[in-house]
Amino acid sequence: MMDETTGGPDDSSSQLSRRLFLTSAAFLALPEPIRRAPADAIPRRAPAGEITTETIAEAERIHAVTFTAEARRALVATMPGQIAAVKAVRAVPRPRSLKPGITFDPRLPGVAYPAQENRLALAPAAPVRLPASAADIAFASTRAQGDWIRTRQLTSRRLTEIYLERIRRIAPALECYITVTEELALTQADLADREVTAGRYRGPLHGIPYGMKDSFDTAGIRTTWGSALFQTRVPEEDATIVTSLRNAGAVLLGKLALGALGNGETWFGGRCRNPWNPEESSGGSSAGSGSATAAALCSFSIGTDALGSILNPADRCGIVGLRPTFGRVPRHGGMPLTSSLSRVGPLTRTVEDAALVLAAIHGPDPTVPPVIDMGFAYDAAIEPSRLRVGYAQKWF
Repeated sequence: MMDETTGGPDDSSSQLSRRLFLTSAAFLALPEPIRRAPADAIPRRAPAGEITTETIAEAERIHAVTFTAEARRALVATMPGQIAAVKAVRAVPRPRSLKPGITFDPRLPGVAYPAQENRLALAPAAPVRLPASAADIAFASTRAQGDWIRTRQLTSRRLTEIYLERIRRIAPALECYITVTEELALTQADLADREVTAGRYRGPLHGIPYGMKDSFDTAGIRTTWGSALFQTRVPEEDATIVTSLRNAGAVLLGKLALGALGNGETWFGGRCRNPWNPEESSGGSSAGSGSATAAALCSFSIGTDALGSILNPADRCGIVGLRPTFGRVPRHGGMPLTSSLSRVGPLTRTVEDAALVLAAIHGPDPTVPPVIDMGFAYDAAIEPSRLRVGYAQKWF
């Protein structure tokens, strides 16, 4: 009878001899110092399933990356939670009949929704004179800045220069900007001023300088996703939201920090800090957006939110964060991380400013199937008692 494992006679003694020979040959092939090393000099083998810094180091070789010793220790500390999360996902029953979601529409089936017009009805506001202080101009609301530009009390060029000066002076300590696009910003500001002079006013964001989370592509400008792996990445096309804001007349000051690959507040250049207490983080992952907006290093900023990445920095930095309904703002050109969860929204210093920005960036976008066109109507005069708010009590 032949042994299927060895292909030879089924003889236990001959199999044992072969095992002894192979074991001896493998031992003799070892370098002399290892064969003579005492038992306590041989590196400890981690118990099966345990992840150590050595495990991370070996994985680096597979993926052709290199981490510092500190980064390896930090990764090891997060492994139990990550493994538990993976196991929890695997434990969710998924019958073969279950199909992956291609689109998501928040509108309930069988419910008739009235058409929404795209319109902004802002709260009445008395004209505000242009402050003499550059800091007061920088901290002013986006709406006020837009009114000053529209009425030619302020040029986009001056407003942009105010922010660029503050960025040079304040941003390095907060580690909130990854890339500053000074030349582009001044060029766009000059164009905005020429258009105002020519009578072509694009709307409330005309000439307003803003910061973009570095998870969105900007043509010819590096988009790093906060990761050392992509710090030299330069896309060829603009994300949809970048195009939308440029069409609205907004001025791009630069790309704002995010936690590496959308995780936390630490990126390859540092740890984004809270302007009110630099010893604390500004929250993640739209860390730079929260920090820069709160410190008046831009008029407003753009962030993304899958599990709190707009709301957390807004809360930590004391500003307004708007997390729109999934599908309202196009994600095309954004970092492909959580496409079934991620929302795109503004971070601002006032509530009404968030409405101004959302009006400029919301869908539809034919390149992104989940984006729906329901219009966006904001009416500051609506009576709050007429509103109905629904929520799931168990979530609170």
